[in-house]
Amino acid sequence: MAERVDPSDVPSAGGPRVSRDVAEAFSQVARDLQAEAAVQPTLDEIVASAVAIIPAVEMAGLLLVHNRRRIESAAWTHELVAQLDGVQNATGQGPCLQSLWTQETVLVEDHRIEDRYPNFSPRAVELGVLSMLSFQLFVDDGVLGALNLFAARPGAFVDEESRNLGMLFAAQAAVALAGAERGEGLTQALVQRDVIGQAKGILMERHKITPDAAFTLLVRASQRANRKLHAVAEHLAVTGELP
Repeated sequence: MAERVDPSDVPSAGGPRVSRDVAEAFSQVARDLQAEAAVQPTLDEIVASAVAIIPAVEMAGLLLVHNRRRIESAAWTHELVAQLDGVQNATGQGPCLQSLWTQETVLVEDHRIEDRYPNFSPRAVELGVLSMLSFQLFVDDGVLGALNLFAARPGAFVDEESRNLGMLFAAQAAVALAGAERGEGLTQALVQRDVIGQAKGILMERHKITPDAAFTLLVRASQRANRKLHAVAEHLAVTGELP
């Protein structure tokens, strides 16, 4: 895990001034994220590294929205972040949600004078958070995400370095998260295929039928029981019974 570093302004070629230590730490995080194979460890690595690398960040979290309906507080560095996510979900407003739906970076300099979220900002102040910075993560057609950064003091993210680093980090996080989801989906697909193969083998041996005929029996059982094919196959493989 990268440690927080003190920026010592070094100009990057054609871009914002970013410290050399920060750039090296960011590169290491990119390698760490690429090495993660599962979704949840990737999410946990993203939020922990955001706190470690981006200046002024005290807490971080990730919100995911599935099929533009179900909102999930997917990862956080502090329990307070999950509470804030819950407030945004309950009120239907807040910088994280705005970033998700409008595909833009949303900055809150001071919730005490913020007027865009009249139901959320007062609660954020009560919980001790005055500054927020949110970036949309586009994962795939069915999932949107937001990387959300928090600080107790006002004006924590007004400097250009925090915003630029946050944007770079959000882009890298989106790539890593999409890759992890694809990998996990592939693993699940392979597991389901194996279970269906086991179930076909049981039916072939039991009824002395061909692989195609065994698969047809599974499909018909799936339709009758109104259950997914892999669930019917798993039930047969475990219990020996066809629903």
